[in-house]
Amino acid sequence: MPGSPEPAAAAPAAARWPAVLSLALGVFGLVTAEFLPASLLTAMAADLGVSDGAAGQAVTATALIGAVAAPAIPLLTRRLDRRLVMLALTLLLLLSNVLTALADSLVLLLAARVLLGVALGGFWSMSAALALRLVPEPLFARAMSLILTGVSVATVGAAPIGAWMGDRWGWHSAFVAAGVVSVITLLVQFFTLPALPPRDKPDLRVLGELLRRPNVRMALLAVLLVISGHFAGFTYIRPLMEQVTQLSVGAITAVLLGYGVGGFFGNFAGGWIAQRSERMAIVSGGALIAVLAASLLVAGSSVLVTAVAVTLWGFAFGAFPVGFQTWIVRAAPDQAEGAGGLLVAAFQIAIASGAIFGGLLVDHVGARGGPGFALVALSLGTLLTLRHGPRPVRRSGPSVQ
Repeated sequence: MPGSPEPAAAAPAAARWPAVLSLALGVFGLVTAEFLPASLLTAMAADLGVSDGAAGQAVTATALIGAVAAPAIPLLTRRLDRRLVMLALTLLLLLSNVLTALADSLVLLLAARVLLGVALGGFWSMSAALALRLVPEPLFARAMSLILTGVSVATVGAAPIGAWMGDRWGWHSAFVAAGVVSVITLLVQFFTLPALPPRDKPDLRVLGELLRRPNVRMALLAVLLVISGHFAGFTYIRPLMEQVTQLSVGAITAVLLGYGVGGFFGNFAGGWIAQRSERMAIVSGGALIAVLAASLLVAGSSVLVTAVAVTLWGFAFGAFPVGFQTWIVRAAPDQAEGAGGLLVAAFQIAIASGAIFGGLLVDHVGARGGPGFALVALSLGTLLTLRHGPRPVRRSGPSVQ
């Protein structure tokens, strides 16, 4: 298998856990900045003088640029020390938060979110490969779990804290706080990340070869369906809670906290299921969210139904990151970095699709448009994964999926 022995041979003798922790901080800052608009959407739209659907395109801008940056950053920086690349990406995150905090127009907001997209796509495309260089190979799964803890913590805190700060001091204040987190992350990475000279030589031919593999294409298609459905529902959940459920800002903050807590535990539950079958992790999470989206369509005016559905939605989403990541690595174990870039690109395209089509539905049919799109897309993605997703690898046979 070309190149497969190299990571193990080049792995350090001792784990660099402070450096791994700095990557977890980076994930926390990126996911926080990415998710904040969902909890601040109506306030941002009112302040900027645009519709909820137009404000939701702040998510679209980040996702589209992230989709391009994910495969492009490793190519464009292939001759640069990875430490310098990661520091530059964190600096872009900081600049994005500063510009967002200063934004007084939709144009400036979108420009700031474009910078976030570059940082997001570049970071996610290289995080797994860097983790493999920071710890011995047997500790790689533990290192990735620590890095993904940043997602869990951001999932718990970003939405409810953002909604609370937005109500108390205005939506700009949430991005000021995100900027402070970015500064801390930059300092920790500066002092803990070791020199990481470029090792891989990614090129466009590798990406083309990966796209010709049926298992890779199927995984990417499932991502497009499942993740676009999730983000169509999640991005526009605040308009639904305000206009259909008619909750106060305090109640919305509490429900979003429930979503975050659900997501925190969902990440662990999803990881436990994915260790046994990444296919079933994705199927169980997708099926549950489809049911929850249907419940919001039918009974979204009920406070109890909405609170329970949003909390369980966060829990169910926790199965997706580790499930899809495991699927793509098993589909291309010899080109894990390139496959990871394609996975991140598919995630970002899916996020953009969900924000675009969900926004169109919200603006033209009302706040139930988000969960409506989620129900259709997640049902299709779940059925696709159930039929074509990877089966458990038998110990007695070769691992081919």
